[in-house]
Formats: sequence, C-alpha cells, structure tokens
Amino acid sequence: MTIRYCSVFCGSRPGHDPAYMEAARTLGMALGHAGITLIYGGGRAGLMGAVADATLQAGGTVKGIIPRFLEAREILHEGVTDLEVTEDMPSRKARLFEAADAYVILPGGFGTFDEFSEVLVNRQLALSQRPIIILNIGGWANPLIAMLNATVEQGFADEGAQRLYDVVGDVSGVIRRLKAPSHA
Repeated sequence: MTIRYCSVFCGSRPGHDPAYMEAARTLGMALGHAGITLIYGGGRAGLMGAVADATLQAGGTVKGIIPRFLEAREILHEGVTDLEVTEDMPSRKARLFEAADAYVILPGGFGTFDEFSEVLVNRQLALSQRPIIILNIGGWANPLIAMLNATVEQGFADEGAQRLYDVVGDVSGVIRRLKAPSHA
C-alpha cells in the first residue's frame, strides 16, 4: 500500500515546549517533500497551522476539514489547497478518517486524544488497517503510552494491542514508516 494521504491529529495550540512547533513544521516540510497530501483539521492556529503552513511551503498539498461552527469563528486556514466544511464535529472526524491512508499523532489536547482513540479502536476491530504513528517528541506521549500499556497489563486489551500503533521519536522515523512497503 502506497501512502498518498496522511491525516495528522494535533493541537490547535502550540503547547509550552517549542520542540512541538518545530516538529510540526518539520513534519509538514517532510510530507510536502515526500509528495504525501496532508489531511488535517483545517485550522490556522497552533500545531495545526504550523504543519499546514510548512507542507504548503514545501510545495505540498493540504486538505483542511473543518466544521461550520469553527469556520464561523474565523479560525480556518484560508491558504490550504482544498478546504472542506462539514456540518459538525462527527462528520469532520469521519472525513479525516476516510480521506487518509495513514494517521500521525502529534502533541495535542482532548480532540487529538479523541481522534487517536477512534482510529485505534477501528484498527483493533479490524475496521481499518491504516498505520497509526505517534510522534513522541520530547516524551509528550509517555503518559499516553503508559496508559495504553496499563490497559493491556490489567487485562482490558489483548497482549498484541501495542502492535496496533507505532511510536517514533522524530520526523524521519515517521517518514520511514510511511514509506515502508508493508503497513499491516
């Protein structure tokens, strides 16, 4: 399976560590140079805006998907290649999931965790075989990974659940994973 479209789930805020913004920019540049279309939440702020801007700067294609109520608040990114406006958050998430060949998780808040959880459950239930890659910049995802491991250790998920996602420490690891010949 060739990865042509990658949904990136990340914060609409920059976070406190400047390494998060740098990772978002580096990922955007790498996606643009690799010819992989960025699919994301359509915002112009925080990590979302940084990854989109960098993808565009690298000559890449960016599809933003934003719900109407956020469009009205004027936080949408008007410079993206393609902007799709949905009726609500559930339809936005459905489009983010459908449009992608793979998912990359950057630092983010509750929305990012929600998106990650949903694609993880879909993979667990064999509704999707799309790769899920957590970019663990500066250890931001360590508590999340600990929770996932505890879920297995406590018997609430199968022993092989950690194979449902990859954890990488840098953008080059993400790109290597996206370009790997097998994604199952």
